[in-house]
Amino acid sequence: MIPEIQYIKPTSLNEVLQALANYGNEARLLAGGTDIIPGFHIHSRRFRDVRTLIDISGLPELTTIEEREGALHIGAATTFSSLMRHPLVQKNYPLLARSAAQIGSVQIRNRATVAGNFVNNAPCADSVPPLLVYDARIVVQSKTESKELPLQDFLLKPYRTQLRADEIVEKIILPPLPKGMRGDFYKLGRRRSVAISRITLAVLAHMQDGIIREIRIASGAVTPIGKRFPQLEKMATGQKADSDFLKELAIKLGEEVLNVTGLRWSTAYKLPVLQQTFYQTLKRLCQ
Repeated sequence: MIPEIQYIKPTSLNEVLQALANYGNEARLLAGGTDIIPGFHIHSRRFRDVRTLIDISGLPELTTIEEREGALHIGAATTFSSLMRHPLVQKNYPLLARSAAQIGSVQIRNRATVAGNFVNNAPCADSVPPLLVYDARIVVQSKTESKELPLQDFLLKPYRTQLRADEIVEKIILPPLPKGMRGDFYKLGRRRSVAISRITLAVLAHMQDGIIREIRIASGAVTPIGKRFPQLEKMATGQKADSDFLKELAIKLGEEVLNVTGLRWSTAYKLPVLQQTFYQTLKRLCQ
């Protein structure tokens, strides 16, 4: 049962910021509601102190996707349905479009928002690995200040981010992708659709004459939060992409994940699947 809660629907971003300043820790933002509403039903401790919901859905400042100086600016309350259908996302950031298309059901994609996915910061957040390999930056705003920071720095630990009670994520900024970068996104769940991720993997690579000139690697669900692997990327840069090296790289990925997570009950099946998937993805991208 959902407790009795004050509901506010501001008509501008300034009104949202004022409401956050007024209500502080007792308020939560409501965009898609696909996390907080089920949270109320199961009496999640993350929402026990919520007394006010501030509805930000539909605000033009938070639902616009536009290109500025080569970078793509995505409003924080953009739904996954809008994201997966947008021509600029499909053309320039296809891994993000692909991950959006695999989130939940049609009904969930019509409601769930891109910022809600990573502000919640669940380990299985599907949009996080693609956003990380695209070097996403986010704009965070309060009544008194605005700041921009990398998404990876914003994410702290499961269900925790740098977002303060008086702040809102206003938008996500994706810089232009260097020419020659190609990528792939992989998701494994317990069923083909409407599935919580068990493994997600996003890879971008720039190949030239059989040499890996640049590579970006990010995973989700197999680590406590979505994670880039800078040491692995550095190790691969400048190397010849033959089968032996790609196998070595896949083994190293498994070792890095194991260093982060330690042995868990799911390690026995997750690591081999992750390593094999990574190897096959690299083979496709390097051919």
